[in-house]
Amino acid sequence: MFTLRHRWLAVLGRSGAERQYHGLTTMCRGAAGVTDRDRLLVRQLEPNLVRPTVLASGLFWERHRKGGYQTEQRASTKELIVNGLKELRTEFALFQQEWKEKLESDPLVVFRPGEIDVVFGFESQTDLDRWVVTTDRDHGEGYSQAALERSPAGFGLFHGTLESRVPKDGRIKRAGYANIKSLRVRKSFKRDAFYDWSQYNTLVLKVRGDGRSYLINLTAEGYYDILWNDIYHYVLYTRGGPHWQVAKIPFSKFFLASKGRVQDQQGPVPLNRITNVGFSVGSRGGHEGSFRLEFDFIGVEFDPSHQEEFAYEMYRQPKYIVAT
Repeated sequence: MFTLRHRWLAVLGRSGAERQYHGLTTMCRGAAGVTDRDRLLVRQLEPNLVRPTVLASGLFWERHRKGGYQTEQRASTKELIVNGLKELRTEFALFQQEWKEKLESDPLVVFRPGEIDVVFGFESQTDLDRWVVTTDRDHGEGYSQAALERSPAGFGLFHGTLESRVPKDGRIKRAGYANIKSLRVRKSFKRDAFYDWSQYNTLVLKVRGDGRSYLINLTAEGYYDILWNDIYHYVLYTRGGPHWQVAKIPFSKFFLASKGRVQDQQGPVPLNRITNVGFSVGSRGGHEGSFRLEFDFIGVEFDPSHQEEFAYEMYRQPKYIVAT
């Protein structure tokens, strides 16, 4: 059943509802000839109006995919044309590589059970440029620092310092995190693409950690705004010390979360629609200080001995049962 708020939004639209809100709420401010009856009418209608802040906060509609954390700078039309012409050579090279791979690919050669297919290497600076590092310090929400660099041994090194100290602005309650995330995979001419891992069932990582637990993030970004933040998580436990470890994690173990909240309705990872891969570390629980995670490679594998499709059993509860 629709409330008066939804009817205003459906009839007037977003911009019209905002104009009506501003018009009615300012009617009593310095306007001549406004009676007490008019002020009472405004107070009765105001709770049902659609406020611009409600729409901007993401309850009904989200304007940006990054939820207000976008840092892109606007460029003029001339700058866009000049930058586009400069990228033509790169885009045509990607287009040529796409057709080359399509004509030469052989499923019997590319896909072999028991073999690891490397998706991300960390052998050169070009490989490291495929990742983006973020911390709470980037947006003025904390004081943590992190970087992804080449280690002295020639591998990818994700390291930094975590601080749970929050800025004294009265806005931030918790702080202390660092994250790396791969760039969105795409085709030539800025066409979005996906990692198709539907033939595999295991994520394989060769890492050297510091004993901390890291969160693995597999982003399966959808088309609609409600699906923009769908991320599948699992924990990567590191041993610490000088030795490497090979972690094999079945995709059936990953669970769905959105904006940091584990969802009630779970399901298998859509392996044909993976957009990004990421790793997060936090200082929650008093785990402040430096961290260090070294990568050799990240790959996928088909393990014939693994038959599990989904690790978490779902129960269908009656709708009137709450918090059970």
